[in-house]
Amino acid sequence: MPKLIASGARKHVVIMGAGPAGLTAAYELMKHDVPVMVVERDPHQVGGLARTVEHNGYRFDIGGHRFFSKNQEVEDLWTEILGDEMLTRGRMSRIYYRGRFFAYPIKAVNALWNLGPVEAARCLASYTWARIHPVRDPKTLEDWVRNQFGWRLFSIFFRTYTEKVWGISTKELSADWAAQRIKSLDLWVVLRTALLPHRKAKGRGEIVTTLIDRFRYPRRGPGQMWERVAEIAAERGQPVLLGRAVSAISHDRGEVTSITTTDAAGATETFSGSHFVSSIPIRELVARLDPPAPAAVRQAADNLGYRDFVSIALMINRAEVFPDNWIYIHDPGVRVGRIQNFKNWSPDMVPDQSKTCLGLEYFCFEGDGLWSAKDADLIQLAKEELERLGICAATEVFDGVVVRQRKAYPVYDDDYQANVNVVRDYLARALPNLYLAGRNGMHKYNNQDHSMMTALLVARKIATGSALDPWKVNADAVYHEDIKVGERDVTGRLVPERVSAS
Repeated sequence: MPKLIASGARKHVVIMGAGPAGLTAAYELMKHDVPVMVVERDPHQVGGLARTVEHNGYRFDIGGHRFFSKNQEVEDLWTEILGDEMLTRGRMSRIYYRGRFFAYPIKAVNALWNLGPVEAARCLASYTWARIHPVRDPKTLEDWVRNQFGWRLFSIFFRTYTEKVWGISTKELSADWAAQRIKSLDLWVVLRTALLPHRKAKGRGEIVTTLIDRFRYPRRGPGQMWERVAEIAAERGQPVLLGRAVSAISHDRGEVTSITTTDAAGATETFSGSHFVSSIPIRELVARLDPPAPAAVRQAADNLGYRDFVSIALMINRAEVFPDNWIYIHDPGVRVGRIQNFKNWSPDMVPDQSKTCLGLEYFCFEGDGLWSAKDADLIQLAKEELERLGICAATEVFDGVVVRQRKAYPVYDDDYQANVNVVRDYLARALPNLYLAGRNGMHKYNNQDHSMMTALLVARKIATGSALDPWKVNADAVYHEDIKVGERDVTGRLVPERVSAS
């Protein structure tokens, strides 16, 4: 028989997932003296996609997590949690293409020099043509980016990398992805910022995030932030329960009544509550509803796609390998998509300053050849590709470890929004005490700060009855590689003037 943990008559919130969204919701609810219970599938650590993994003293992200937000409340929350442990770091990133490194954000002189005068002229001509003859009402990512940059720049700087990330043609990706993630960066902004004097932005809402040259980062990696929140919860008698995978979500008479979790040994526990917050993937959430959701809702959830991720951390017997925080690999001759240099994020990510730890990121689908390959074979692949790219010799690598991440990226295909809407409408109507938050919880390709803001609004809705809609947080949200000014921020504040960052 499962163990039943009762909640009592007062508000009691059960949170599924201990990533940035789940733990932010818990942190905010504790401020309102609302009891919480957080369950997490990972048996060892919290943080979800923003966790920090340690191997023989070397610490590394599952992807790089730059701490910068247009939302001052989120920035203040990071400071509140970690204080002086938040470092301020210089940002350097480049694109590797055809054996050359291009500065990113793009710098006009660097780009022109690397492309050469003939190709640069072709790119400018292609951009001009695209602006004069745009694709009307673009539906695909390819059409949208072509309108913004021209076909040649799209082919050079977007297509190869994007198809590595998503594993499908840019013709199959929705324009929504580009509109959310790169909507505000266009070639004229890049050139103007690179070539012309510009005044300093007055507020965070004015900053074009692509162009920032400094960001914050926890001294021991992003997981340090969420490990600290879990410690605070434990200190208040509400510890995060690790190693609990959600196996059933029971509901009756129009509300969720409890969830059941299963650990690695098959033991089950049932947690009841008055309100429930989910940051687990929508597809998994709907599949675990008991009784089952209507067939149309189950089908919509099953139709949602995800892209998975393999991170291979290699330890290099060299103090300095390259100066960047990360490098985008646009070269189609290798499978790696991005390389992180964790020592350049924070020196404390490596235990020995005479060594370096690189993270090579490979995008895949769970169960495909890359995902299923043996760890030793993946480490060998990463070593060979580092050498092929001219970054270091394979013989300089003295250790390595592989981390697989399921459902790292919600896929924005043609039908994703319609499918999300079917699920969302059903839950709002049939199970109003179940709230969704975060990247996978809402099937939105959110950054960490946007996931946190959705969780803050959900927590306040539960605790105070706030009418703010967490689904509107990302209505104008933009990628951390670009932001356009003159928008309404997540707090509803209108940024009245379009300016560029210094």
